[in-house]
Amino acid sequence: MDDRIRHPLAYARALRGWSQTDLAARIHHAAGNRPEGLRSGTDKAAVSKWENGRKTPSTESQLLIADAFDVPAGDLEAFEWPHWLPGQEQPVPLGSSFTVHALRDAQRAAMDHRRRTFMTFSALALAGLSTQWAALEPGRLTTSLNGKRVDGELVDWLEETSARLTALPTEQRQHTAKLMDAQLDTVTDLLEQGRYTEPVGRRLHLLAASLAGTCGWHRFDQGHHFTAGKLWNAALTNAHAARDRDLGAGILSDFAYQSIWLAQPAAAVEPLSQALIHTQHPTARSLLHLRRARAHAALGATADCHRDLAAAEVALLTDSPDPAPAWCRWMSTADLAVDSGQCMLDLGRTDEAHARIDEGMSLLPRSRDKTRGIFLTYEARSLLKAREVEQAVAVANRSLDLATRIGAERCVTLVRELAPGFRAYGQVDGVSDLMDRLRAG
Repeated sequence: MDDRIRHPLAYARALRGWSQTDLAARIHHAAGNRPEGLRSGTDKAAVSKWENGRKTPSTESQLLIADAFDVPAGDLEAFEWPHWLPGQEQPVPLGSSFTVHALRDAQRAAMDHRRRTFMTFSALALAGLSTQWAALEPGRLTTSLNGKRVDGELVDWLEETSARLTALPTEQRQHTAKLMDAQLDTVTDLLEQGRYTEPVGRRLHLLAASLAGTCGWHRFDQGHHFTAGKLWNAALTNAHAARDRDLGAGILSDFAYQSIWLAQPAAAVEPLSQALIHTQHPTARSLLHLRRARAHAALGATADCHRDLAAAEVALLTDSPDPAPAWCRWMSTADLAVDSGQCMLDLGRTDEAHARIDEGMSLLPRSRDKTRGIFLTYEARSLLKAREVEQAVAVANRSLDLATRIGAERCVTLVRELAPGFRAYGQVDGVSDLMDRLRAG
């Protein structure tokens, strides 16, 4: 198995076959060629610190790195470090001719999930994909002329089996990832090699989109963000081919949630805005507004955040004669309360945040353990900011217990991110044991 590549700079080097020493030498060469006569003290140790995230290169160093990789200076103005580096992934475009390609691309990424663990689509790529989804008219499905005819009864069975797997309790779903992958592989084979009518083809594309979306969440929970993005790209392409706007809006929301989770809230705003234009169910709109509020809060845009929170609450209380789309059917007042609390936490309103998170925790049903684990971490963070340290330790331990039991690595990571906040309280009962536990994990 290849070594894990954790940073875009290491990936850009690997694409060219350069060692860290090679890159340092090229940076020195670039400095010598600069008309202003820049000098560089870059060595292998400096490159290692950049790639480990322990240090960010200065503006002058970034100019020299760009020269070494032949990156236009304008890219440094358009994108922050390290997103201007070469080798960034681009999503597969939408269109009926790309549906199987997107699925196969996601499967290759799943087999190579240990590499490029840093990689997600850039803000520009997500904005372009969401705009394309909103503007491009889906083409009519075409019937494949090779292979055997796909029987509708087979599709019935695949739909029923997939629905049962998805409906399993959270704790059991961690064991079904390989089964879901196999289902997705089967559907991809049928799309690629089968012969089917347009209605059956539409069902296959919808099933592929649903399975790819679920498999993407499995990878997201395991911290495999590169693979999750590839799977969601495949899901969006197939939902678009099947003309399901609501499902497409949900997948854009997944991309946005990932961006917020990875501390890239600016990348979430455009996909959520496009999704809001093209979906009408009040429950879906409530969730989209709530997630956009989270992005605005993380960006410090207080007025925009409050506007979206108000819209989310109004939409959630709006009745509809139609059932909510499956991707947001779980949305509830508990989610609204806790995520509103997280917004308040990001905006520095700790007391209000604590009250809202407490309210949401009391409303959350027992069946949603993964969500409970995340909410517990939010509660621990709010308690820590309120300096109620012993309570924060107890809640963080509960969250860690739950996340470990259900196999949600990203939830474990969320608890680990609390560690710097606890370090200042090393003498408080329980803090030392929690820190030992986090280090051991």
